[in-house]
Amino acid sequence: MTAAFPLAAQDPLPGIPAAGPGRAGRAPGRPQGRLTGRQKAAILIRLMAREGIDLPLAQLPDDLQAALAEEVGRMRPVDRATVDAVLEEFLSGVEDIGLSFPEGLPGALTLLEPHLSPAARHRLRLVAGEAADADPWARITGLDPDRLLPLVLAESPEVAAVLMSKLPVARAAALLGRVPGDRARRIAYGVSLTGKVDPATVLRIGRALAAQLEAQPVAAFDEGPVERVGAMLNASAATTRDEVLEGLEAEDESFAQEVRRAIFTFANIPVRIDPRDIPKVLRRVDQTVLTTALAGAAGREAASTEFILSNISQRMAAALREEMAGRSVKPKEAEEAQAAIVAAIRELETAGELFLVSAEET
Repeated sequence: MTAAFPLAAQDPLPGIPAAGPGRAGRAPGRPQGRLTGRQKAAILIRLMAREGIDLPLAQLPDDLQAALAEEVGRMRPVDRATVDAVLEEFLSGVEDIGLSFPEGLPGALTLLEPHLSPAARHRLRLVAGEAADADPWARITGLDPDRLLPLVLAESPEVAAVLMSKLPVARAAALLGRVPGDRARRIAYGVSLTGKVDPATVLRIGRALAAQLEAQPVAAFDEGPVERVGAMLNASAATTRDEVLEGLEAEDESFAQEVRRAIFTFANIPVRIDPRDIPKVLRRVDQTVLTTALAGAAGREAASTEFILSNISQRMAAALREEMAGRSVKPKEAEEAQAAIVAAIRELETAGELFLVSAEET
């Protein structure tokens, strides 16, 4: 809207004779005279509201929203020729735009953030946060609960209540569910008091919270040490994995336990995979690989073979048992085939098509 009609513009409409100021919207049934950019915008706003089109006016600065509302209130009936001319001019202006860009550094950062290095993201966030007109809530409300939980736990219940009130309902509910019961109740009560908080206070709270987020040191790695060690051991041979875990337990038992929970191997299938997801997993695995993995399973892995066979059709299970009976599988071949099944499970998890049962629940 504003791209096609600068709000301070005083240009006459194409094909509409200029007339004295103040005549806009006064004489229905004949073309109007000179219209300002705001008057044109007011006509478009009224037209879109009549058609039930959503108007994202909240994205505009508050003073501009107020100015447009006042202009709409001053307008009087406008003839059809004027409306058609305003609409034609607006559409022409929109069609002439070949490419649009986000407004300001915050918008650019939102667009490019997934493609920037952690250090560059951190520096640009600091610069964007220092801008006088920057809205800190645009960034805060886009963060996942893991990033926001430390703020909710560290701040007062009143500040946490403001934060919760600014979040989408689903994300606020997920975050509140991770807060201890007594504190969650105090935050919920604090939400009931937020109706008295003025916008300036909410803005100051947002800037303070954003500053805390940006003050955190930039991580050199996207994942934590537990996840990185777990990923390494997932891809390691069983003997190597067992030896490393034994050594970790001797050095740091707590860290070793966290790594064990992060690891997912073929032996974990019975306790961390929903039985209903087994057919979905097997559709991603070659038949020969599957037979090799099941036939070569021994020790702790043997339970996974029985778990898989008991959660597929009886006909398919019987066919697999028949193939397995005639197979002699070397340990290395079995381990490679089992790793392929684990990789298929991880791919489904990454795609959101499968969810591993939490290690704490097993």
